[in-house]
Amino acid sequence: MLPLDGVKVVDLTRILSGPFCTMTMADLGAEVFKIETPHGDDTRQWGPPFIENESAYYLSVNRNKKSMVLNLKEEKGREILYKLVKEADVVVENFRPGTIKRLGADYETLKSINPKIILASISGFGQTGSYSQKPGYDVLAQGMGGLMSVTGEPNRPPVKAGFSIADIGTGMWAIIGILSALRERDISGKGQWVDASLLETIISWQTYFAGNYFATKKDPEPLGGAHPNIVPYQVFKASNGFFILAVGNDQLWKKLVEVLDDNQLRQSKFATNPQRVENRKELIPILEERFSNKTVDEWVELFENIKIPVGPVNKFSDILESQFAKERDMVVKAKHPKVGDIKMLGVPVKLSRTPGKIQSTPPSLGEHSEEILEQLGYSKEDVQQFIKEGITSKDDKQIT
Repeated sequence: MLPLDGVKVVDLTRILSGPFCTMTMADLGAEVFKIETPHGDDTRQWGPPFIENESAYYLSVNRNKKSMVLNLKEEKGREILYKLVKEADVVVENFRPGTIKRLGADYETLKSINPKIILASISGFGQTGSYSQKPGYDVLAQGMGGLMSVTGEPNRPPVKAGFSIADIGTGMWAIIGILSALRERDISGKGQWVDASLLETIISWQTYFAGNYFATKKDPEPLGGAHPNIVPYQVFKASNGFFILAVGNDQLWKKLVEVLDDNQLRQSKFATNPQRVENRKELIPILEERFSNKTVDEWVELFENIKIPVGPVNKFSDILESQFAKERDMVVKAKHPKVGDIKMLGVPVKLSRTPGKIQSTPPSLGEHSEEILEQLGYSKEDVQQFIKEGITSKDDKQIT
């Protein structure tokens, strides 16, 4: 038993935000039908790197799904989709607003087929409003949502986050919306339309930055690895690399002063956090000079021993090969029918009785076309006719 066993999801998404959303639901037990155009999810061609001609990008967000090719520009393709929708609980799409209406898969149409259906739409700027028709990309949301204005070093050009957090975060908001709608449907018996956007994701994450702006009417500025409201709470350079020190209260500051045994740090103007924030420009250079004298490991060991929050700035190779990743199953191995053994990230949410798991590797294009069509009541002859007409296709190496 998995927490989303019995939930059927029709996945019309591609690239990242939608596939991340549906993969997470599949990890938790939902049956996800990945509906692809005849040329497939664009990310199947995104690379290098490729592993035996399979894109590493595509493999990263499409496990536990069944792939069916369906040409929704053809009436027969839409008829097949409607049969799926009639039996489904959720449809997820991430086209530009208006596209699903042209494809005949808008909420009003789907609701007329299945009043209990939940449609989740992921877009750059939402389904309504003057921005809705703008093309939505992660980097645009990071820039327009203010994140890039506070990321990076002072007096340097704006910097985006290292990976696509607007896409991934919006996929997570979509899941929250879907699960909320499923819960409400248990009471009302009705579905609804979930609308999640990349720009609103970034805005919603401003939290205390927005609070600071509302309080002062001043735009926050980039502080590199530092925090606007807490000092010292940032990245520092050791003799051989970087580490993070998080002195979140005055009790921790007293411990820090004691272990560093530096009279400069005992000055009254550094005694409280508001004073340290006010005198940041004077305090940080003192700490930087001290921290340059030992290695990252030495500082981490020293501060951990007195329970001051500290940690190294890891490379991917550090964290993905770490004891933590092994102990928490955050790197898992699975056998792919074409590629062989592949490593994937694990399921981050741990449930005590019904934990999520990886049940299948990312599917080949159309790998499950025949299986799904037969489940819908079509015969093998029907499937062959659909293939001839370009309504569907199948991966002959996977399906017999």
